[in-house]
Amino acid sequence: MGLAQKERRKDEKVNGIVYDMSPSPNFKHGIINGNIYAKIKNGLKDSLCLVFMENLDFHFHHEVNDDYYCPDLMIICDRKYLKGGSYSGVPRFIAETSSPSTAKRDQTEKKDAYEQSGVEEYWIISPNGNLEIYYLTDGKYMLEQKYILQNDAEEEDYNAETEICLRAFPHIKMTLADIFENVD
Repeated sequence: MGLAQKERRKDEKVNGIVYDMSPSPNFKHGIINGNIYAKIKNGLKDSLCLVFMENLDFHFHHEVNDDYYCPDLMIICDRKYLKGGSYSGVPRFIAETSSPSTAKRDQTEKKDAYEQSGVEEYWIISPNGNLEIYYLTDGKYMLEQKYILQNDAEEEDYNAETEICLRAFPHIKMTLADIFENVD
């Protein structure tokens, strides 16, 4: 395998098992991540915190082994734990946009690892319009909010303009319509 091919490969390592995350997921996955990334990046201007999208490994058991995930979105504020293409501190926020092949791990293994690592807020997004928001409370994730996008203004349950803000960064706000913009 040539160097250029290796650089494009995306993987995650859990309990010594390397999971190949290639090929790339459906285009909707990237649109959603880009929509959220743009809102967060704009909100973090003039901040020491940084947002990463699909390009930084999170080493979550760095004292025990070399397991890592590559979250779709991650906010970090303690830059001293950045080294090369990895981060070994505690992110303030992580979001995973699920695909059929990753949904189970996003809901179980990853959620448990992020919870045990002390990640304050974890979002699980599905390209079909679902959003689950978990907050860390007393060391455990609690499902704080769950949405199913209804963007037809004629429907009784219309919620596209529902505003969501990040727990640790309440000034960073977005609507469900912002998150799922251009996905249809």
